[in-house]
Amino acid sequence: MALAEAANPVLQGKQAQLAAAEGAVTDAVALFQNNPQVSIESTRRKVPDASSLERRKEWSAGVSQTFEISGQPGHRRQASAAALQALRLEIDDMRLQQRAEVAQRFYRVLAFQRRVELETQAVRMFDETARAVEKRRAAGEDTRLDANVALVEAERARNQLATVQEQLIEARSALAVPLQLPPSGLPEVAGALEAARLPYSEGELLDLAQTQPRLRALASRQDSASARLQLERAARYPDVTVGLNVGREGAMDARERLTTLTVSLPLPLFKRNAAGIGVAATEAAQADIERRAAARNVPADIHALWVRLQSMQQRVDRLQLSVMPTLAKNEELSKKSLHAGQIGLMELILTNRQLIDARRDLVEALLDYQTTRLNLEAAAGWTVQP
Repeated sequence: MALAEAANPVLQGKQAQLAAAEGAVTDAVALFQNNPQVSIESTRRKVPDASSLERRKEWSAGVSQTFEISGQPGHRRQASAAALQALRLEIDDMRLQQRAEVAQRFYRVLAFQRRVELETQAVRMFDETARAVEKRRAAGEDTRLDANVALVEAERARNQLATVQEQLIEARSALAVPLQLPPSGLPEVAGALEAARLPYSEGELLDLAQTQPRLRALASRQDSASARLQLERAARYPDVTVGLNVGREGAMDARERLTTLTVSLPLPLFKRNAAGIGVAATEAAQADIERRAAARNVPADIHALWVRLQSMQQRVDRLQLSVMPTLAKNEELSKKSLHAGQIGLMELILTNRQLIDARRDLVEALLDYQTTRLNLEAAAGWTVQP
């Protein structure tokens, strides 16, 4: 999980978006949205009169500032702050989902490693049976058909081992992807595949789901979209520009000092920002739909996964507590019966096959249990710890 969080490019790309969101917040909290504008003007004027040509140097300087008068700064600050909060929550949710995905791939590799051990035992078991039958056939105690059946079972076991080894390589490659490991560094894992006692109940997960990062991120996205809609609606009202200019004009012996105050206001006769309001309204509606849909679907998903997890727990318990002990006893009894001549080859092969199949079923059931548990915890926002 630590390797995936440090190396995963998808998470890094999402974290890189923080700079843009933080920059938007910095701009939004500024005193004014528009910068003040400074103007300086210098004029050299030649004024002819009856006796000579008079040269005059005149100048003026001014500053102007545009003011938003419809509450746009507040809406802008609210929208940018909510967008930043949503992005941070989305990063938390992505980190949570990534942990669940890495854990699922981890358990898949662990399960196939155990399957390889199981299939290796099966190959050894059926090889021993095939050699024993071949000796009995040579001694005239078994038929050629019995030897062929034993040989086919041994070859089937080898094929099954090769198939599982291929699946193990594929699972290790899938685990190496989020860890960003080189092709030559496919990981091997160690851990417990068995189901452990759950540290939570369905009610606790349902309560926790209301505060999970994904739902909170959707709520923040809705707040940001609503604030942007209010900002676009406020943009229909014109901004007021106030300017102050100071200058000197006139002849040298009659200089005039001018101070001018200007106020300019665009008339909103033609452009009423309908396009911006329409886009913002659409985004706000979509954000509301996504939030309400997620709030409705998450509890249903949690309940369905919880019921499935309980069913899988019962399946694992039946295999571990009832089926496996019975088959282990049957294996012991079949070996004794074979030595005593009470059973034949087909009964021994059937017992061994049942034992191997039950062990395969147990590994698959444990893998399904762990995958469902991780999906349940990710859906509820339960933090998956290493």
